[in-house]
Amino acid sequence: MPNSPKAFIAQLLSTMLLCSTGTAPLLYSQEPVRLKIVIIEGEGATNNIKQRTAREPIVEVQDENNRPVGGALVTFVLPNYGASGTFQGGSKLLTVTTDANGRAAGKGFQPNTAKGKMKIQVRAQNNGQSASSEINSVNTGPGMSPPAKWATVGAIAAGAVVAVVVATTGGSNTPVTQPTIITAGPGVVR
Repeated sequence: MPNSPKAFIAQLLSTMLLCSTGTAPLLYSQEPVRLKIVIIEGEGATNNIKQRTAREPIVEVQDENNRPVGGALVTFVLPNYGASGTFQGGSKLLTVTTDANGRAAGKGFQPNTAKGKMKIQVRAQNNGQSASSEINSVNTGPGMSPPAKWATVGAIAAGAVVAVVVATTGGSNTPVTQPTIITAGPGVVR
C-alpha cells in the first residue's frame, strides 16, 4: 500500500489502465528516499594535539526506514581556523562513498596544534537526496596556542597594575608618603 496520497493515486490510475488495456503503464513512480546521518564514532572525542592522535569520524547513512544506504557520497569538512586538523594529504575536506553497511570514515584525520572545541561538518548525498550533520569534538593537550599565550601575558600585566594600585592606596585615610611599586618578575611564556 503506498504511503502518500500522490503514490496512491498513481497506483490507482495504473491499476485502472491495466484493467482496461491489459498492459501496465509506467505511471507509478517511487518517492525519493529521505536520508539521515547517524554518528558512529567521533562525537565527544578528545583529540591529543601533542601526540597528534585522534578518533576518526565514522558515520552511517540511513534511509527513512533506518536501513543503511550503500553508495552514498559523504563529505567531511574541518574548520579553516582554530581547533581543526587535516585528513590524508593535508586537506580539510574529504569525500568518500559509503560501504554496503552505509558507513563512511574520515580516514587519516589528525588534529592541528590549536586547543579548543571543534565541529566537523558532514554531508551525505544519494539519488538527489541529501542530509547534513555535525560531529563535536575537542582538541586538547599540553602547551598553549598563541592566543592563549597572549591572554596569559595580559593577565600577568593586569595583576601587576592591580598590585600597584592596592599598595599605593594603603586602605586608610593616612596619606602614603612613599608609594610601594610592585613589578612583575621575569616570567617565561612558552
